[in-house]
Amino acid sequence: MGTVVGVVLPLGLAFIMFSLGLGLTVTDFVRVAKQPFAFAIGALNQVVVLPIVTFLLVLGFGLGPELAVGFMILAFCPGGVTSNILTRLARGDVALSVSLTAIISLASMITVPPLLALSIGYFGGAAVEPVDIGGIAVKLFLLTTVPILIGLTLHRMAPGVANRIAPLVASLANGVFVFIVGLALVVNWDAFVTTLPILAPSLLSLIIVLLIIGYGVARLAGVPVAQVKTIAIETGIQNSTLGITVAAMLGGYEAGFSAYALPAAVYGILMYVVSAPFILWLRRMGPAKAVAA
Repeated sequence: MGTVVGVVLPLGLAFIMFSLGLGLTVTDFVRVAKQPFAFAIGALNQVVVLPIVTFLLVLGFGLGPELAVGFMILAFCPGGVTSNILTRLARGDVALSVSLTAIISLASMITVPPLLALSIGYFGGAAVEPVDIGGIAVKLFLLTTVPILIGLTLHRMAPGVANRIAPLVASLANGVFVFIVGLALVVNWDAFVTTLPILAPSLLSLIIVLLIIGYGVARLAGVPVAQVKTIAIETGIQNSTLGITVAAMLGGYEAGFSAYALPAAVYGILMYVVSAPFILWLRRMGPAKAVAA
């Protein structure tokens, strides 16, 4: 199993990030300079508010060390391709969603390792081995940044080819996501069943609270309604595949999936259940227009 995880998991994440890059253009990055306020609100929610809320929720539910670290891993991972799809379904600002996902994903190789080390030190105590920050940063660079840049370059150099293969790549990426989440649950099935009574309510609470906070902060900021939808989704929807991969990095691929991966794996299922009615509600809010602060 360790060999399977060590091959399938990193390649699967790299392919998913490639699918993200394939849909990007240089304009997506330039757009940040044209919409700095909305981007700043979304980035602040993801990088600062989200980890703080998750930390408080972990303390409130009294989660054990492994689950607590697993929750924090999830909080440090930016939104993935799923947040872009849900934004489109909610009739939000897809361009802003793509910009947030792309830039925060690229920044994850810098932000995730030190935050991860702090979380493990806090919840694990002195007995836990120190985190190899540099090693994890390099792995994240290879598994997230490089595939995104390859996809972006392909789109730049051969837009016709990129546009033709994008739908197939996206479908395959969704299949890879489902496979990874399912594999993580199967491998940790006993731990999953044992922890489900506390894991399910804590994850449901996290998703609901983050969606509400994301919506509330954006609304108070006075951005257009399409951007309110986007910021709410980007705040509440995380990249569970990246979370599972980071969890595997901690335990070593040879050990297979550790309990660190359980929150991200279960989250990968629950986020659709919880977000579906929220997306439908956002969709009924109508076209973009100014929202009073």
